[in-house]
Amino acid sequence: MNQDRMSGNWKQVKGKIKEQWGKLTDDDLDVIAGKRDQLLGRIQERHGIAKDQAERQVEMFERSNPDFRFEKSE
Repeated sequence: MNQDRMSGNWKQVKGKIKEQWGKLTDDDLDVIAGKRDQLLGRIQERHGIAKDQAERQVEMFERSNPDFRFEKSE
């Protein structure tokens, strides 16, 4: 995905992420910046859930928002 497009999508999806995971702060979202592994870690930390549960939540979020996909670590 084009980096400019990712940045634009990230700005649009931040509000949806805050609705889904209300304990994430603006600082968390700045750190996450569209990166899947960062999001998973922050969800686990802020919401006190296991990694597999966080994975399921992110997968459901992505299915609900097909125009956005988090960057996966390589």
